[in-house]
Amino acid sequence: MPIELTQEQVLEILRSGDMEEQGLLPYSSNHSFLVVVEHNNVALPAVYKPQRGETPLWDFEWGTLCKRETAAYEVSRALGWNMVPPTVLRVGSRGLGSVQLFVEHDREAHYFTVADDARFADAFRRLALFDFVVNNADRKSGHCLIGADGRVWAIDHGICFHTEYKLRTVIWEFSCEPIEEKYLSDLATLRTALIHAGGSLMKQLGGFLSAAEVAALRKRLDYLLRTRCYPSPLPHRRNYPWPPI
Repeated sequence: MPIELTQEQVLEILRSGDMEEQGLLPYSSNHSFLVVVEHNNVALPAVYKPQRGETPLWDFEWGTLCKRETAAYEVSRALGWNMVPPTVLRVGSRGLGSVQLFVEHDREAHYFTVADDARFADAFRRLALFDFVVNNADRKSGHCLIGADGRVWAIDHGICFHTEYKLRTVIWEFSCEPIEEKYLSDLATLRTALIHAGGSLMKQLGGFLSAAEVAALRKRLDYLLRTRCYPSPLPHRRNYPWPPI
């Protein structure tokens, strides 16, 4: 019988465990390594994205992508949606980087293959809102995993949280629909957490994002809470990522 771990226990293992590289993951624009992290005789597979393996981008400061990966997890957790696998920022075998729990998943399934499956409708609604909140510039279909646990998991958040509008996603079918009250409540709770400078969430995000990026995050939340509608693609913008999968 597999050991059941709490989220806090998983985070502690990822933060404090000994890391052993298993190999470089293919098809990544930035260096990503499959690793095993072991702590107190419990070993977990994880994806390690070292800062020094990041490809320079013209619109995102070099060395910040691993921090944005970790910030996305903290926002997902603060919303109570827990769509991003547990992620920490730590020094690993190749220096500072993000370390994210590897999720066992169906490798043939992704957003385009399951979008019409009613079992995942609520999860994709939350994900559409989440991507607007974090300003995700790269929500590809393949960044939506269907876990062995039957849940939708969202990965690859290195190019999020820009102060300028950057949203590029394949999930637009909910555009202009009213946001459900339960999700509006979650968004309002997150907005409240971002008001208190001394709060735990603000302290965490302060280590990953600039003050301007946190302020822009609050403004995006304000927009959703004011309009109470799912975002829609903007005219004359690049609204879809490439490649889409």
